[in-house]
Amino acid sequence: MGQVSIRYIVNDVDAAIGFYVGLLGFAEVMHPAPGFAMLSRGPLRLLLSAPGATDASGAPGGGGHALADGTLPTPGGWNRFSLQVEDVAAQAARLAAAGVVLRTGVINGVGGRQVLVEDPSGNLVELFEPALPEAAE
Repeated sequence: MGQVSIRYIVNDVDAAIGFYVGLLGFAEVMHPAPGFAMLSRGPLRLLLSAPGATDASGAPGGGGHALADGTLPTPGGWNRFSLQVEDVAAQAARLAAAGVVLRTGVINGVGGRQVLVEDPSGNLVELFEPALPEAAE
C-alpha cells in the first residue's frame, strides 16, 4: 500500500500548516488555494480543508464543500490519527510549552503511553509511545 490519506476540516489552513509542519514534523506538499493544503509525514498524507472552501476559480468544492442541505463540515470531535514518538512525556511538555492544547495528560495504556493534543481547530492528534514490540511500527 502506498500513502494513506486523512482529511481534517480546519478553521484556518495556514494555522494548521504552522502546527503540523512547525511542531509535528510534517512537510508541505502543496497549498494551491487558501482553503486547502496537502501535507505529508512518511506514508501519511494529511489533507487540510476549510469549511466552505472554494477552488482556485472560486467555485465551491473539495473536502470542505457544503452538503446538499447546506450543512458545512466542522472540525473537532474524538477521532484522531496516531503518531509514534520515543518519549511521549517530553513531546507533551515541548508542545505545551509552545502553547498547544493538551486534551489529556500522559495516559498509560495496555500497549503504551499516549497523550492527545489539539491542532489549532480542535482536531485531535494522538502521540503514542509503544511499550510492547507488537505496538511499534
